Amino acid sequence: MGGGFVLIPLQVLWASVPQRFANANSIVAILPIALAALPIYYFRKGSPQIDFRIALFLVLGSVIGAYIGARLLKRIPERELRLAVVVVLGLVGFKELLFP
Repeated sequence: MGGGFVLIPLQVLWASVPQRFANANSIVAILPIALAALPIYYFRKGSPQIDFRIALFLVLGSVIGAYIGARLLKRIPERELRLAVVVVLGLVGFKELLFP
């Protein structure tokens, strides 16, 4: 479970940001967080804590997924998008209750 599960509902409920903007803002917020964390984990305890081969596949998957998600986000109506986010958040919350 990542920060998007907190950022998205806060933006929608407290800041009245439309759902599609909240989703996009959450994705954009990940980049500076990841860049700030990179040196911390790379130089931790004298030996790198990052496997760059695995990280490369994660980056590729993230870029492709973000591109496809952004294209789909334009086509999904606001109401259905909100419902999908509620369902995903509910499933993740239920999973966390059963298997913490």
